[in-house]
Amino acid sequence: MTKKQLFEQIQKKQSFLCVGLDSDIDKIPEHLLGGEDPLYTFNKDIIDSTSPWCVSYKLNLAFYECLGLKGWHAFEKTVAYIRQRYPNHFIIADAKRGDIGNTSEMYARSFFNELKVNAVTISPYMGEDSVKPFLCYPNHWVILLALTSNKGSEDFQLTTDSDGEYLFEKVLRVSEKWATDEQMMYVVGATQGKLFKKVRTIVPNHFLLVPGVGIQGGSLEEVCRYGMNSQCGLLVNSSRSIIYAGNDDEFAEAAGREARKLQLEMKEMLDKYL
Repeated sequence: MTKKQLFEQIQKKQSFLCVGLDSDIDKIPEHLLGGEDPLYTFNKDIIDSTSPWCVSYKLNLAFYECLGLKGWHAFEKTVAYIRQRYPNHFIIADAKRGDIGNTSEMYARSFFNELKVNAVTISPYMGEDSVKPFLCYPNHWVILLALTSNKGSEDFQLTTDSDGEYLFEKVLRVSEKWATDEQMMYVVGATQGKLFKKVRTIVPNHFLLVPGVGIQGGSLEEVCRYGMNSQCGLLVNSSRSIIYAGNDDEFAEAAGREARKLQLEMKEMLDKYL
């Protein structure tokens, strides 16, 4: 999917919502557990109920890998279901990979050739040669970790050098030379507030994947005020507050209502800031 196509979907749906499928086998409704593939069934129902209100799905690999082969099968089936039923939705593998070049080549092959996702999250710590293999696939995306929403972001990302530059600023400044805004995005946590202004000073045109709205306390209005650009430039992820909105037979309907509520807020933000 190209940047233009992604923006067209945002305009069409008046939404820049990414639903995070952080599907925890210990938290899904009990009545699903007796089925052949409860995680996939849960995901499928969530996707069907939220698809009108979002433009993207993000699958956190940890919630699938922890179940071994069963989890991997659920992941693969979920991706295939989205691609078949909702081909205009942008699919992100939240894998946080990043290794030496030849290892990254294998990861890139896995995610883009075999699993057929649109984008994968990457750690920048090992530098350019660990990221470049993912950039060899046209119309596929690298989403580089820049400024995350967790408290531990202060340990490294918010440290400064002798010139007062934050480490996350250096990550942005150096990495934006590796690829254009047609193939690279950045993770910037919603809890970082006004620091979005610093991000946009360095990468004004890139899309940002923004976790941390909802349970983590990030402000959608603040994210949009400081982070939105002329092509929206935001994919705001919400996971637990949507997929666990209900825990009975009507869990999917509850998820759909929560997604719709966020979509309406996003429409207001698009009208206000775009």
